[in-house]
Amino acid sequence: MQESKINLLIIDDHQLIIDGIKGLLQDENDIDLIMEANNLTQAIEVINKNFINVALVDISMPENSGIEVTRKLKEISPETKILALTMHEDIQNITDMIEAGASGYIFKRTSMDEVLEAIRTIARNEKYLSRNVQAVLVENMRHKSEVIQNSAKEKVNLSEREREILGLIAKEFSNEEIANRLFISERTVEAHRRNIFTKTKTKTIVGLMKFAMKNNLIDFNNEF
Repeated sequence: MQESKINLLIIDDHQLIIDGIKGLLQDENDIDLIMEANNLTQAIEVINKNFINVALVDISMPENSGIEVTRKLKEISPETKILALTMHEDIQNITDMIEAGASGYIFKRTSMDEVLEAIRTIARNEKYLSRNVQAVLVENMRHKSEVIQNSAKEKVNLSEREREILGLIAKEFSNEEIANRLFISERTVEAHRRNIFTKTKTKTIVGLMKFAMKNNLIDFNNEF
C-alpha cells in the first residue's frame, strides 16, 4: 500500500538552511508539499492555511525558541508532528523539546538520508531519535546512575583520629583498651565516640558498624 503524501513545513530563521533542505527533498516522491517559515508567526500562518504532516523545527531562533514554537504548534495543530533539527546536543534541549511535544530529534550534523528517514518515521505517527541523540540519552542515564550511587553513600567528615577509633571499636576494643593503645585518656576516647555517633547519625554499635560498612569508612581487613 502506498504511503500518504507528506506535507512538510521547515521552520528556521536561516533562509540558507531552508533552501538547502528544500533543494535536497524536493525530488522525493512521497513529499508532496514543502512550505517554509522563519519564525512562529509565519509558521502559524502556514498551518492555518495548509494541512501539515511534519514540521521541521530549529531550536535556536531569535524571536521564539524551537521549544516555544513546538508547544504553540501542538496547541493549534495537534496532528502536526514536530521534528527537531538542531545543532544543540545537550540533554536539556532534547528533554525540553520532547516534553513540548516533539516526535523526533536529530542533529544538524546528521546526513540528509537520516533527516528523510526521520521525517517519514514521524509522519507514520512513530517516534524518531537519531543514533547520536540516543548516545546522549544513554550517557545522561549513566551519569545519573553514578550520581545516585554516589549520593547513596552519605558524606561524613571523620577526623583521622576518629577513623582510627572507629576501626578499634569495630574490633570490639573497650574505651580503656583504645585509650591505652593510642596513649590518650578514656575521657578523650569517650568524647571521640560521641562525635563519631553524632557525625554518623547512629545510636548503637550495630547501627554504627552498618553505616561504616555502607560508606567504606573502615577497612575490616586491616590489622592494628
